[in-house]
Amino acid sequence: MLLSDVVEASRDVRATSSRKNKINVFAELLKRAAPQELAQVVAWLSGDLPQGRIGTGWRTLTTLEVESAAEPTLSVAAVDDAFSELAGVGGSGSTARRQELLTALFARTTKAEHDFLIRLLTGEMRQGALTAIVAEAVALAFDVPIAAVRRAHMLSGRLPVTAVAARTGGVAALAAFRLEVGRPIQPMLASPGASLDEALAEFGGEATVEHKMDGARIQVHRDGDRVWIFTRTLRDITASVPELVDLVRNLDCTSVVLDGETLALNDSGRPRPFQETMSRFGAATAQELLLHPYFFDCLHLDGADLLDAPLRERRAALTKVACGLSIPALIAPDPETAAEYFDGALAAGHEGIMIKSLDAPYAAGRRGRSWQKIKPTHTLDLLVLGAEWGYGRRTGYLSNLHLGARDPEGGEPIMVGKTFKGLTDALLQWQTAEFPRHERERDATTVYLHPELVVEIALDGVQASPRYPGGAALRFARVVRYRPDKEPHQADTIDTIRALLPEGIRLTDDSQLE
Repeated sequence: MLLSDVVEASRDVRATSSRKNKINVFAELLKRAAPQELAQVVAWLSGDLPQGRIGTGWRTLTTLEVESAAEPTLSVAAVDDAFSELAGVGGSGSTARRQELLTALFARTTKAEHDFLIRLLTGEMRQGALTAIVAEAVALAFDVPIAAVRRAHMLSGRLPVTAVAARTGGVAALAAFRLEVGRPIQPMLASPGASLDEALAEFGGEATVEHKMDGARIQVHRDGDRVWIFTRTLRDITASVPELVDLVRNLDCTSVVLDGETLALNDSGRPRPFQETMSRFGAATAQELLLHPYFFDCLHLDGADLLDAPLRERRAALTKVACGLSIPALIAPDPETAAEYFDGALAAGHEGIMIKSLDAPYAAGRRGRSWQKIKPTHTLDLLVLGAEWGYGRRTGYLSNLHLGARDPEGGEPIMVGKTFKGLTDALLQWQTAEFPRHERERDATTVYLHPELVVEIALDGVQASPRYPGGAALRFARVVRYRPDKEPHQADTIDTIRALLPEGIRLTDDSQLE
């Protein structure tokens, strides 16, 4: 298969807003891919590289001066080989060697192929090819149930591997995937809850109430003496958190997989700022600031997988193996007790509480109603689309943020508002230094960014607005913090924002604004 075949499918998908059409286009492409090409094609359509990071930044790519080829000749295999060679470059002279390899690769590309590879290498596919859409294309292409594809993807953590299994072995091969200790799975996600009382009522009182901590998500695996620590994005940080490794290694079990949060505490036991916790995650080795784990789920214990077990059973396993390290929780409390617990969580310096159904299984990689987060105000994780230059005391700083929600269909982010509130002097300085690294273009007043940065925004609500393309706008938005632990595809969608509109107002497209 030629690279141009992938590029053409990508172009067709970018040109349609129909989810069904996107899936059909990709399914036809996947059917045509040779067995040895399928993993690469699936990864590229999802906006990923099988090799991971290969050391190519935006500035390096956009400064290359290469004439485009007249006709497409590059095969998928040739591009994948070039990426593998780039990934292996290191040491003295690596920058020059990468430029040499990139120049040789791009000299063989047409203009359309060049643009596609630039978007792929910089994380800017923006073609509606979200992982969910590619997963449905895999199911359609190889005539297997989408539920089987989703579960296999959840357990493998890699859609290309899942696609190859679907093609070569069908439903049986997909069903063969199991939770594997040492291989991370996609974490289960929570949805914003309207209120404590409503969440408890929704679960009929059969729920846990836990502290919602301002920490960093971790997934811990242990098999004998071997321990792995993974982040929310499934990055292995084992080497930089030896204190967590030692704690897990001392648990009374042979094998275990735990889900939880970790955060740094001050001398009085209160949580340190989120940024201080995250500073450990960017380090290659251990640092002086110690982290403390708070586990809230047990997915495997001594040979038994617990993903499909209800939370009440998983919680019992957690208490058995890691009672002293588990997050504080109430089991099936009455509303009055839960309300007091909410107040106590806030007083202790936490974000709020989590309400979780005791009857629900662990839905890895999914954001459903089984877990709900309750905070004093609504918070959303949004994408920074741009920033305006400040004036007055903010002259010379990038200040007023342009905020966007993710399009669930995979299109361009949808702008939902602006804010300059909540920005400290330190954040203004950081933004002004950092934003040019993500610059897409600029004019006299604004620097427009590639949607790579996730920021947590507090708001008092959402209102209908014809000013923005999604028909909804944030009310009294203010910056809480940046989320370096989250990838752009984990930002909240426009559907989440629309769900916060006042009762009776539910916009689904721009036509309802007319």
